[in-house]
Amino acid sequence: MTDTSSTTVHSVETGDGDHRVVFLHGLFGRGKNFSMIAKGLQPEFRSLLVDLPNHGQSDWTEELDYLQLADQVAEHLESSFAADGPVDVVGHSMGGKVAMVLALRHPELVRKLVIIDISPVGSGSSRSEFHHLLDALAAVDIESAERRSDVDAALKDPIPEVGVRGFLLQNLKNDGDGLRWQPNLTLLRSELETIMGFPDIETDLDQVQFPGRVLWIAGEKSNYVKDEDEPVMRALFPSTIRLKVRGASHWVHSDRPQEVINALRTFLLSERK
Repeated sequence: MTDTSSTTVHSVETGDGDHRVVFLHGLFGRGKNFSMIAKGLQPEFRSLLVDLPNHGQSDWTEELDYLQLADQVAEHLESSFAADGPVDVVGHSMGGKVAMVLALRHPELVRKLVIIDISPVGSGSSRSEFHHLLDALAAVDIESAERRSDVDAALKDPIPEVGVRGFLLQNLKNDGDGLRWQPNLTLLRSELETIMGFPDIETDLDQVQFPGRVLWIAGEKSNYVKDEDEPVMRALFPSTIRLKVRGASHWVHSDRPQEVINALRTFLLSERK
């Protein structure tokens, strides 16, 4: 793996194939969440696993909006991974929204687009339990915790699902002075309505369209992509294919990694542009 960090955005490059693909994670995630998928795409692909701002090893920001995030990712790609031409981009949840805005604002950087379990429609609190998860993390007395198991125990009541807790605990870091959360929880809590929303098409995106091909992957057990969202999806991304993965929740690539790998390989290696 090769570290390709800039002053704002941290990323890791893995594989040495001819096909370049960028992965953008969701809320509470980090680039490493896609390590299994990236490994499964070898040897044909070279993957860039990005930590979005306010997550992982990337810098924190004072404000958060999708235009800013997309522009920061675009700057990072232009300086390295996409310097020689457009690349494929895969985004999950919040990272999917960043990927959509990136493709709309910087289409010269994106060849094909894959969106995992999110739509370009505001996903309010009725669709998400992220309010609850952020409140639970903020309530942990992180300064008194000595071990990861202490934090796990503190989260057991508000978050009984072992898998969800394990996913969140990946964001703990011991920097020598004790444990801390890598994500900027204060900003993410204050900007959660923005994160759950989507930029205004008329004022922020100028009603542009992305001309390239798009694969929309949704989890069968998730309600983040609904049939009533499709008109907006196709208005912005007219060349769209929809795929529903059986038995998968919102975290499709974690629940059914092989199905996602197969779908990515088929779609991204297709000769159709």
